[in-house]
Amino acid sequence: MAKAAVQAGVETNTAAPSVCEHAIHMSLQGKGGVGKSLIASILAQYLRHHNRSVECIDTDPVNRTFSQYKSANASRLELLRNGNIDPRGFDALMERLLKEDATFVIDNGASTFLPLWSYVIENRVMDLMKSAGKKLYVHTVITGGQALLDTINGFRSLAQSTEDRNIVLWANEYFGRIERDGKRLAEMAAYVENAAKVVGSVHITQRNHDTFGRDVEEVIAKKLSFEEAIRDGEFSLMTKQRLKVVQRDLFEQLASIGI
Repeated sequence: MAKAAVQAGVETNTAAPSVCEHAIHMSLQGKGGVGKSLIASILAQYLRHHNRSVECIDTDPVNRTFSQYKSANASRLELLRNGNIDPRGFDALMERLLKEDATFVIDNGASTFLPLWSYVIENRVMDLMKSAGKKLYVHTVITGGQALLDTINGFRSLAQSTEDRNIVLWANEYFGRIERDGKRLAEMAAYVENAAKVVGSVHITQRNHDTFGRDVEEVIAKKLSFEEAIRDGEFSLMTKQRLKVVQRDLFEQLASIGI
């Protein structure tokens, strides 16, 4: 069992799938403020660390968090028309995804979660991507604390509406352990019923808040990549060491999935 699976209490296939050079990674979750943009940033960092040609796109019409990471160099997709989401705006996004030879990382806001995913399903976008030799990965977050139920429901909604095994589940313990009624994530009905749709998982471990927690918070607040922060002379040696530990842990988990 992969390291991430053991930590999160989630059983996944230990055999990593072959890497698709022109994969499309979408960060999707209907609940805001749970770490979608952070996940998109980590993905972009990991892929570039492995010398992949990466294009980043920020589709959030409300909170442009992803595009604030300078290292991501994310372009912005305008989706608002007369103050409302225009689903036809996704056509331009699909043109890029299908025609350009690159790996894409797309951060999607909570307000566009349903419009974008409905567009993907209704237009059979995944079939079109397969015919173009592309692989779609859907990255979604389940977090502890007050948002646990909302994020579980978001995962269930995604899993039940896709026929593919293409969901990467991020278990984010920043707000608390992922447990409900004495059950860990792997024992919850929403996961058990949809485990076949999960290609792998990444566990964002709950670490010492006074050391690791504060270090990561500062990096997020400054919208830095791990490598930028580790090179930054403003951070202490021990802060840099802890950031290296977190970066290595996350990158190893992503490597075990094979994306």
